[in-house]
Amino acid sequence: MSEEIRIDIDERAAAGHYSNLAVISHNENEFILDFIFAHPPKGVVTSRIITSPAHAKRLLKALRENLERFEKNFGPVKDSPEPPKFGLNFSKN
Repeated sequence: MSEEIRIDIDERAAAGHYSNLAVISHNENEFILDFIFAHPPKGVVTSRIITSPAHAKRLLKALRENLERFEKNFGPVKDSPEPPKFGLNFSKN
């Protein structure tokens, strides 16, 4: 038996953040996903998600399932060329 969870979202979160680069790191306890808007010569982390390995695995599964549904409805997503390689240097404001 599943229970329903009410989820509220404020206007700022509902507006979302654009990201064209993601950096994923991990340790034994968590995965860190940094979503970045990169516009050389600078990039800005627009959102950081820290989650458990188990939830990261569920997220991967959900992304895979949703991409499959998307492609079934709209056709294959074309692979884009790899972006140019550049170093990443995280700094705090």
